[in-house]
Amino acid sequence: MTVSRTTRNQAQVMKGRVTEELGRVTHNRRLQRRGRADRVSASVKQAVDKAKAAFTRNGGDAR
Repeated sequence: MTVSRTTRNQAQVMKGRVTEELGRVTHNRRLQRRGRADRVSASVKQAVDKAKAAFTRNGGDAR
């Protein structure tokens, strides 16, 4: 997992948190959903990158 991908994913998580909180404060459910979607999307991307890194570190053998 490269540093740039990790940073990009963390930025997306933070953006999602801010958007979701802004939606809560303004009682805008659309913003809340958009923020939650950003957070979940970034978390899934991080998990995929970690899984890829784990398999490549172990010789690339997925047995």
